[in-house]
Amino acid sequence: MGSKSVQELALNPENLPNNYIYEDGGVGFRDALLPSESDIHIPVIDIHNLTSPSTTQQQELHKLHSALSSWEFFQAINHGMTSLFLDKVREISKQFFDLPKEEKQKYAREPNGIEGYGNDVIYSQNQRLDWTDRVYLKVQPEDQRNFKVWPQKPNDFRSTILQYTESLKQLSEVILRAMAKSLNLEEDCFVKECGERGSMFLRFNYYPPCPMADHVLGLKSHADGSTITFVLQDKEVEGLQVLKDNQWFKIPIIPDALVINVGDQIEIMSNGIFQSPVHRVVINPEKERLSLAMFCVPDSEKEIKPVDKLVNESRPILYRPVKNYVEIYFQYYQQGKRPIEASKI
Repeated sequence: MGSKSVQELALNPENLPNNYIYEDGGVGFRDALLPSESDIHIPVIDIHNLTSPSTTQQQELHKLHSALSSWEFFQAINHGMTSLFLDKVREISKQFFDLPKEEKQKYAREPNGIEGYGNDVIYSQNQRLDWTDRVYLKVQPEDQRNFKVWPQKPNDFRSTILQYTESLKQLSEVILRAMAKSLNLEEDCFVKECGERGSMFLRFNYYPPCPMADHVLGLKSHADGSTITFVLQDKEVEGLQVLKDNQWFKIPIIPDALVINVGDQIEIMSNGIFQSPVHRVVINPEKERLSLAMFCVPDSEKEIKPVDKLVNESRPILYRPVKNYVEIYFQYYQQGKRPIEASKI
């Protein structure tokens, strides 16, 4: 972890380190359009309908296909988790970041590790750092959980996260199956491509307010290296933005919805039919913001490549096969580059 947490830096904003500051920022960071201000709305998908009897399911599958082909993002409702439970997940995150520094440091990330409490990993001197503190945990497979870096306070942290992980594990299967069906593939096509030992990583993001909000980014613009990503947004403070047609759009808050987007590895598997969206997080000058992102990634031993049925004369193969994509992902991310460019033919 850097010498100071972002939470500490926020207390003394006159002396922000240069490597957090984007000189060319300007209010543009926060002037993104709301989709409702244009002719487009970020789609809302009813998960219950995706698993319903045929006609309802067909309509929802059609909506899903259109959402992923146009926005690459959607908001999921009726996903099986109550608003009471989602509030609990948000609450344990807030309680952790509110703990004294000494308590949080017990779960600090190892110098070369990625799991635990910390802020941006520094790969190079001229790297722009994200205005965020985070806890990053591998939550699946079960035998790879490193409980040493799982906070023990608040007391119900672990049990809540295990329940949340189980819910999202089931939901990710539902989504992968629905995506395959929407492309007229066998229902378990993407599930099989991901392999038996796929991983899930959970990242708790804490974004302190910053008076220079026009010159810092909570997360620099990037696309995810996952198959799919689930985001539980802050209930009140927005900040997530998606790039579409060279214009930044705010992702509005729907309190009990999960924001779901495809990652690079589905872009490869779908041979570019579904694309991994570029997104970023902006900072509020007065209010803190908390969110959780769950990244689902395939078994690292599996070779990820376009599904045969999605390659034909009119759509030739667009990507080379890749293995253990997440490894290369982080290095590219910190350089502000997209690793998927390296996979394109």
